[in-house]
Amino acid sequence: MKGLIAVSLAAVALASVARAEEVTVTYKSLSPDVALEAAQAALKRCRTDGYQIAVAVLDRFGEPQVMLRDRFAGLPAPRTATDKAWTALGFRANTSDMVKSIQAGTLDARLATLPRVTMLGGGLIIEAGGTLLGAIGVSGAPGGDKDEACAKAGIDSIRDKLDF
Repeated sequence: MKGLIAVSLAAVALASVARAEEVTVTYKSLSPDVALEAAQAALKRCRTDGYQIAVAVLDRFGEPQVMLRDRFAGLPAPRTATDKAWTALGFRANTSDMVKSIQAGTLDARLATLPRVTMLGGGLIIEAGGTLLGAIGVSGAPGGDKDEACAKAGIDSIRDKLDF
């Protein structure tokens, strides 16, 4: 009888743990300091290349953590940078890859008509260890490829902090 009670109690304990795991989620996210470091590195790269840009870093839920706008960046640059990051995050793909897929006909071009979706190069997801942490978007350089190079410089500047 004592053995049966012990087994029953153990089963109840395991079931409670299993239920707790089903109703809670653990996730990793960028700290504000690391998000700022990535944004500053992207801004610095674009300045070095002679471009006035805006850069946005979003958390894994699509909320802004950092927005930096250089003095002479165009009026649409902050929103475009944010929407590039949001697009990359929402589709879990770099925006330049999405543009190529639309051009190749493997991705429906009508996706570009959805609100906030910005199909221009310069939006990159931030991942580490298979975990999506957020996204970075850059806008204002003369071309998405140049925006993307600055965004990549931002991610590269924090890579050692992301690899876990």
